[in-house]
Amino acid sequence: MKVMVTRLLAVENVDEPTEIVIHVNMLKEGWDVTNLYTIVPLRAANARTLIEQSIGRGLRLPLAKRTGVAEVDRLNIVAHDKFQEIIDEANRGDSPIHLQQVLLDAPGSDDQKVSVQVVSGVMARLGLAGVADDALVVAGDVGAIPTVFAPVFSTAAERQAARMVLDVIGSYETRRDLVPVAGALRDAGIQARIRAEVAERLKPLQGSLLAGVVEGESAPDLSAVVAKTTEMLIQQSIDIPRIAVVPTGEVTTGFHPFQLAALPNFQPGQREIVGQELRGNTQFTLSGGSGLRERRLADYLVKKLVDYDDIDYFTQADLLYDLAEQCITYYEAQNYAKSELHEILNTYGGELARLIHAEMMAHFWEAATGYEVQVSRGFTALRPCNYTVAAGQGVHHFRETVSEPGRIKQMLFGGFARCLYPLQKFDSDTERRFAVILERDALKWFKPAKGQFQMYYKLGAEQPEYIPDFVAETDTTIFMAETKARSELNTPEVRAKAAAAARWCKHASDHAAQVGGKPWKYLLIPHDEVAESKRLMDFSRFEVADVQDRHILIA
Repeated sequence: MKVMVTRLLAVENVDEPTEIVIHVNMLKEGWDVTNLYTIVPLRAANARTLIEQSIGRGLRLPLAKRTGVAEVDRLNIVAHDKFQEIIDEANRGDSPIHLQQVLLDAPGSDDQKVSVQVVSGVMARLGLAGVADDALVVAGDVGAIPTVFAPVFSTAAERQAARMVLDVIGSYETRRDLVPVAGALRDAGIQARIRAEVAERLKPLQGSLLAGVVEGESAPDLSAVVAKTTEMLIQQSIDIPRIAVVPTGEVTTGFHPFQLAALPNFQPGQREIVGQELRGNTQFTLSGGSGLRERRLADYLVKKLVDYDDIDYFTQADLLYDLAEQCITYYEAQNYAKSELHEILNTYGGELARLIHAEMMAHFWEAATGYEVQVSRGFTALRPCNYTVAAGQGVHHFRETVSEPGRIKQMLFGGFARCLYPLQKFDSDTERRFAVILERDALKWFKPAKGQFQMYYKLGAEQPEYIPDFVAETDTTIFMAETKARSELNTPEVRAKAAAAARWCKHASDHAAQVGGKPWKYLLIPHDEVAESKRLMDFSRFEVADVQDRHILIA
């Protein structure tokens, strides 16, 4: 590291051979280089401040003064996805690109974000994470957190013992032979085993436990702590099994042959970029060379396609060349000369390969000799929720009408009585209104955190994790629910998520039938059907029974 810093500080020295510096969040500030000719940001530049900072670095004159040579004095912003926005911003009278001196106001609270972590209600109700406890909300001032309950344990000794009980219960998640569901923790034999394990773990801590007992208080009753902790966990959780569907035997993958959809009307032309002077609004062009010329036209595309990690040349070569020839045939039909076809494919080969690859993903297939459903856990502890919210805001009551729905993703909501977390975050006002219904009609509910279900869906060759919007338990059923804009119900991604969720619910219901649990149902609810006047059971008609190639079938 010391050698690296030394070289960075000497990078402008003529004797220093370094010409390219690559960094990941290491050189944000404090390292000043004036003799800088090219900046290549490889992260999304969505924030105005980040764009202005990048432009500011590029505007530094390499020789500390204008040379009169346009290519040296001018900053070229090449192929930026916010090109027009940058020009429009620069043309404003108060643009920092034009001003020599800018007085900046202090950033408002709306421009600042904080990260918060919210643990499950079990921790808060046991007294292990109260309203002033960093275990409930971490790294962010979001105001007072409303509470509607008194914690079960109030002394330090009881809380320490309760934490140990939860740790021991966690080890029983994988003991499906003893604890197939959380309710089995009430069994007298299981209670005795937990009590014995907790007592053994607490032996080295007996001194600190006694030190936590103030005068006039009795030592904690371990049997009572175990009983109260397990009962609270059962009441403040929903049995979520850990389910995995694993292939058996040989697994093969590939792409079905298909015909390409309409292609862009790319045209041959000079390899040049049109630029615009921000000060005088005059335009100029930058020309480039012709690049490497392939012997076969198809090779322009095939070489780009095999750069994708999910495409294997040796097994997919025939399909790749077929798709490339389809593309070439399209442009040949426009009567371009051979040299013009080379120019089109050389210039736009990367973009054409991206479009072809996207279509290939819709025709991806996977086959296995067979599949096996494995249930490794009968119940799982609720994971902490990690949120990013606007700083300086208080917690909003979930029944509060949101005056600016577009800002709802920056808000935290509380005041729940039946939610398994003290705070929740909603992605839309539709979700907030659905939560109002759940507070009235469900026994308990929550919005799952990432990794709670470890459920994945297929989207082409990718398998992202699916995190449903809600889980709610009633007297007879456990619902997994998703609220979605009606126009998006039959998009490929929503269909893929629905298929994965419907299969998961079927496997979970089969497991529940064996252990005396409740069946699971998956609801995919159009956003315009959510009204606070409706009952939860009114949405049963949106249960997903099956997902076919083109449409979602509602039971």
